[in-house]
Amino acid sequence: MEPATYAVDPRPTGPPWRLWEDVGEDAAARQGVYAPVYSVSFGARNRIVIAPGDSRSMALIPEKCEGYCRGVDGRAGPNLACEGCGQAVATRMDDCGLWQAVWLEPDAVVRRPSGLPAGPPPGWNDLRRTEHRVPPVEPDGSWSRRWEAAVGVALAHLVVATGNRPVTLPVGPVADLLGHAVGRYLPAGPDTRSVGLAGPGIRVFPPRPDVLLVPRHPLTGAPWRPPGDEAAVVPLDSGVWAYLTHPGETSPIPSTGVLPRGVLRDDYPLPPHPSYPLTPHHRAFGDTLVGLPAIRTPRLRRYHDGYRS
Repeated sequence: MEPATYAVDPRPTGPPWRLWEDVGEDAAARQGVYAPVYSVSFGARNRIVIAPGDSRSMALIPEKCEGYCRGVDGRAGPNLACEGCGQAVATRMDDCGLWQAVWLEPDAVVRRPSGLPAGPPPGWNDLRRTEHRVPPVEPDGSWSRRWEAAVGVALAHLVVATGNRPVTLPVGPVADLLGHAVGRYLPAGPDTRSVGLAGPGIRVFPPRPDVLLVPRHPLTGAPWRPPGDEAAVVPLDSGVWAYLTHPGETSPIPSTGVLPRGVLRDDYPLPPHPSYPLTPHHRAFGDTLVGLPAIRTPRLRRYHDGYRS
């Protein structure tokens, strides 16, 4: 989470966990899980996530600070207590492979205005701002963790939207950056479905692609849709979508001739390029896939069972 921001997860998250075999398909569906998983969360809904640096007046509960590696993963439930009353109010998570975050328990905290002036809420127009774009590569030359998670989520929606059929991607950044990942999760062959980019400021020309790759609203998370259009769309993180649609300058303006005498050469720097293709985060893909009701259809259920095995 960015500093001074928060998000709310409407799904059950965290402990207690119950095995799928003990829960059953119908009870799991009521928890928002529509295909077999190892365990189903029966934790609180509407938990609030904030950046760890935004937490105040809370202390760790030592006996609940378990983790797999060099951090805590929240396996024992809330591990942060209010310094005033001692009640467990939140869960700090920072173990290896986890986003560093603090999850507030919805029944233990109360929302209060800070008294500071609030800026305008973000909207679709913010997607055109340069600072909203999320580059696909980290400063150290590795793939962006946000891209890995966002692509995993989008691919799960793409599998469902196409019914696990081959797709053709639009030429350009989408094919260049996502082509390898799509090829790993969807089959090749005939009977392809076309995928196109769409969103604020992008006109969709007929014939409409079978699936539109669209941004999520930066505040509500709702996917953008063309007016009056109810056909298939695949939502994508708005910062990732903004980069795909407006990647910015990628090469200098071509010039001819030679440098004047005494002028030093200053080559245009090449963009960072990791040594391996972009790979979606497997948990982001899997958790999203089982949370889509369409995964219950026979064709997609076979896909899920094959992926899981």
